[in-house]
Amino acid sequence: MRTLLACLLLASAARAESDADAIRTACLDYIEGWYTADAARMERALHPDLAKRMVFRDDKGRSRLHQMSAMGLVQGTRDGGGKETPKAEQQKDVTVLDIFENAASAKVIAAGWIDYLHLARWNGQWKIVNVLWELKPKKK
Repeated sequence: MRTLLACLLLASAARAESDADAIRTACLDYIEGWYTADAARMERALHPDLAKRMVFRDDKGRSRLHQMSAMGLVQGTRDGGGKETPKAEQQKDVTVLDIFENAASAKVIAAGWIDYLHLARWNGQWKIVNVLWELKPKKK
């Protein structure tokens, strides 16, 4: 009985590590795809119904949401928006925050912003479904 339990625990730990690696890969496809203008890599990381949002203040001080879709993000990548970031400044720190069954959260610290990502196991692959992001303060 103990051997069976030990095997189950090892299998569970191996799956969690495998999932974490796959989540990191999706996050790196997303951020490195952006920096290198690799639209195919960006698209591979995203669920087609992705919503990327940022809260900002309008001229009257009211909170508003800026939103991008998967298609908009892939097109922005294809247009080379991320290539404007010098290679030496291309920060891409990925932290997997939590995994439970088919849902996960991760954080990407990039050159000028921080992304909080929700990922889902979609048809056997980890895909980014939601991104909430915030710009870093400007350096003085």
